[in-house]
Amino acid sequence: MSDFLNAARFTDKSNRLPHQDAAWRWAWERLNEDERKQFLEMFRAAPEPKEPLPAPWLAPALQIIKTWEGCRLEAYRCSAGVPTIGYGATRMIDGPVRMGDKITQEMAEELLENEVVNLFAPGLFSLLPMMKKWKPNQQAALVSWAFNVGLGAVEESTLRKRILASEDPTKVVIEELPRWNKADGKVLEGLVRRRRAEVDLFTGSTQTTIKDEATTSPVKVAPSSPFATRLTAHVQLGEFALWQEERRFVHQYQVDTAAELAAFLERVRVAFGNKAIIITSGFRPPAVNKSVGGASSSEHLFDAPGVGAVDFYVKDADIKAVENWCDKNWPFSVGYGAVKGFCHVGIRKGRPRVRWDY
Repeated sequence: MSDFLNAARFTDKSNRLPHQDAAWRWAWERLNEDERKQFLEMFRAAPEPKEPLPAPWLAPALQIIKTWEGCRLEAYRCSAGVPTIGYGATRMIDGPVRMGDKITQEMAEELLENEVVNLFAPGLFSLLPMMKKWKPNQQAALVSWAFNVGLGAVEESTLRKRILASEDPTKVVIEELPRWNKADGKVLEGLVRRRRAEVDLFTGSTQTTIKDEATTSPVKVAPSSPFATRLTAHVQLGEFALWQEERRFVHQYQVDTAAELAAFLERVRVAFGNKAIIITSGFRPPAVNKSVGGASSSEHLFDAPGVGAVDFYVKDADIKAVENWCDKNWPFSVGYGAVKGFCHVGIRKGRPRVRWDY
């Protein structure tokens, strides 16, 4: 087995994916002794292939996808109810994502690049062969679109039909791409902005949309900003909505309060060795708050300027220690939720110091 795996390392280890080793093991177990020897002789006689350079479109494609998809390191259910992880991945190396799965940031990056390089880009270039002659920025823009809507939708799209009919690609993209702005029949501001960014990338326009949405400055974040927009260096807008459109903020004052809470979470992060902060509850619109059994006056309603709350825990940190630290350092509202696996910090009208048990 070890000889076979060593031979299989035709690429640098840092660039090899886990499923590749798994495939080699699967194949090795099905060979008899003579076949194994024959394979190793043939394999070692072959020259080591050179590692291919990344396609020019890959970096801009990954950049725009990351900007608009956001990243979560624990499995969650997307708006369609499908278990999802990382940058919108629904499959792990060993099969579909399952609730409870956890990954590292490195694994999230690996899953994304693997899907883009091995699935979406080849599929897109097969559906639109002329793309192979396009500029990298044009290729990247449509790879982002395909990643978002799926190859099936691309195949049936008017955009594809018009390009295959030899219409001017730039004109087609400008006219057709913005139409892909709906989910469940409803126009979503986040999709409107994403399509605008993809058109800008395709046409070579200054990518102000991407730069603005990637900012870490809270004052530039609006309720309609993409979920991937950062409130602080490590906290994204979508985290306060648990990445669900029905939990999206509707007022600017709610975003401003979330930014204040996020700034405190950054302090918590530093205090506990820069470990990841996992938000378990942020904004709850009235209907959502009622459905989860929240109090009618819950701070999670964000129902007035300067009012709001966030429940969270620190990955791999003692929850009680985090709660105690918040108790000492947060001057407003703290709910002792450590016994239930989370810490609650909030702000009430008048900003009083409040402490309570669940």
